[in-house]
Amino acid sequence: MITPALGATSEVGRLRTVLLHRPGPELRRLTPRNNDQLLFDGVPWVARAQEEHDAFAQALTDRGVEVLHVATLLAEVLASPAARTELIDAAVDDPRLGATLQRDATRHLAGLAPEDLASTLIAGLAHDELRGSGLAYQLMDRADFVVPPLPNLLFTRDSSVWIGGEVAVTSLAMPARHRESTITAAIYTHHPRFAGAEQLYGAELEHLEGGDVLLLAEGVVAVGMGERTTPGGAERLARRLFARGLAHTVLVVPIAQERATMHLDTIATMVDVDAMVMYPAVADSLVAWTVRAPYDIEDDADTTDLAVSGPEPFVLAAAAAMGIDQLRVIDTGLDPVTAEREQWDDGNNTLALAPRLTVAYERNTVTNAALEAAGIEVVRIAGSELGSGRGGPRCMSCPILREPI
Repeated sequence: MITPALGATSEVGRLRTVLLHRPGPELRRLTPRNNDQLLFDGVPWVARAQEEHDAFAQALTDRGVEVLHVATLLAEVLASPAARTELIDAAVDDPRLGATLQRDATRHLAGLAPEDLASTLIAGLAHDELRGSGLAYQLMDRADFVVPPLPNLLFTRDSSVWIGGEVAVTSLAMPARHRESTITAAIYTHHPRFAGAEQLYGAELEHLEGGDVLLLAEGVVAVGMGERTTPGGAERLARRLFARGLAHTVLVVPIAQERATMHLDTIATMVDVDAMVMYPAVADSLVAWTVRAPYDIEDDADTTDLAVSGPEPFVLAAAAAMGIDQLRVIDTGLDPVTAEREQWDDGNNTLALAPRLTVAYERNTVTNAALEAAGIEVVRIAGSELGSGRGGPRCMSCPILREPI
């Protein structure tokens, strides 16, 4: 089988190319005063977080995965005048600023070289880093941000997901993350590496985040619906997948609307073609609504009725859609307290490099032992600092190319 240049049809096909973002100065913007607003549970030790991320990237490289970095791609696309204009306009599109400060910030950003502009768009621009004017500028605290930082850009899975040969640039729900999608969209639109790539979704649409999208098998997509992804987002994605022939079944999976289970991939990820590691507390209660493609749907045809059935137990609905007898759930057999601790520490948020080969945080010792007992090889990485934003190896990676199963 010929391997395509871009895209993925499963969670476990051999990973060939992945998009990461190495944490940088944006993490140094986090303080006890703003970390909640910026969606971090604490103030990470940045140098250690970078060491951990470098080791993660090296583990992927050592296993034949090409690693692309957001900051590098962004600096390259900012050589394009169109990309510069789009991203600068998005950075200053903030009603807090007012016309005068928007003008001053635009002039400042427009004068930066591509690498410096890329760094500023990610790390943000503080009041005392800009010689501004106008009422809004004068009334700001010197530590306030004219352009807020993007510490969650670390979690590249959320702002885009490849399904088949197309990419869904997602619509992020939390205000602190809205601008991430503008960066991702600019990279896919303007970088020659992605020339001709079709964009399946857009940031202007209903909320949908990549952490809620699991490619269970070719043509079968599960979409979590909870704190970050809305029913409208799940339906819009399903319609577009069906219209473009990228899926025949979408499983919509309600999950608790709380931070501990913000995405579907915080409670379940694929580790083999027919196996999933899942948080024990939800293994018996998780359900799915099955949405199937009608025969006559056209692109984004809102008036076409979708075939919806359910709910039924997720593992049964998934197996039926995947055409297998049973979806194996790796039952970690944990006591409730340990299970809750390891789920909070992203024990279920694994990144498959190939069937039966996955990357996981080393600290989740019991979950990792259960995976190995089930025949899954585990590549352990450190994540004590990286995990302060509530994300594991899958959250920190956007597969650009996987081999077909």
